[in-house]
Amino acid sequence: MLSLIYARSENHCIGKAGRIPWRLPDDFAHFKRTTMGRPIIMGRKTYEDHESALPGRLNLVVTRNPAYRPAQGVGVCGSLEDALTLARRESDEVFVIGGVRLFERAMPIADRVYETVVHTEVDGDSFLPAFDFTGWESILLENHPADGRHAYAFTVWRHDRRQVAREQTIDG
Repeated sequence: MLSLIYARSENHCIGKAGRIPWRLPDDFAHFKRTTMGRPIIMGRKTYEDHESALPGRLNLVVTRNPAYRPAQGVGVCGSLEDALTLARRESDEVFVIGGVRLFERAMPIADRVYETVVHTEVDGDSFLPAFDFTGWESILLENHPADGRHAYAFTVWRHDRRQVAREQTIDG
């Protein structure tokens, strides 16, 4: 199963100056809990947001630069397809965690999307397209208010691609 996981603002911003434009500890806990023990695939810029391996997960960075050297414990792949091949040897669920180009390439083949919608608009520089979840089963996982630890309210959704039943024609 291929899953995407991301947080976006209401205007679909996911980044500003190479960083996540908010601090939401409970959403980060959701990310950690959901991806723990499973491979995560990210682009180089997403990796450079933290520049270390996220513990408890196979970390794979997709880059076209074959000489790229990330921190110890982080693998490098030349394409999303290569990363998926390697990651699927480790787990039945694999996560793409960013950035925009990887999300765009992975969305047509994704089985599941974990989407946090942060209830604010951000003047950022990295924006996701508005993915169309028509025909997907969408489940509200959490509705989190703003509070002393969270400047913004947010909702967490899980979207599952519906499997289309295929009819067989029997000649007879």
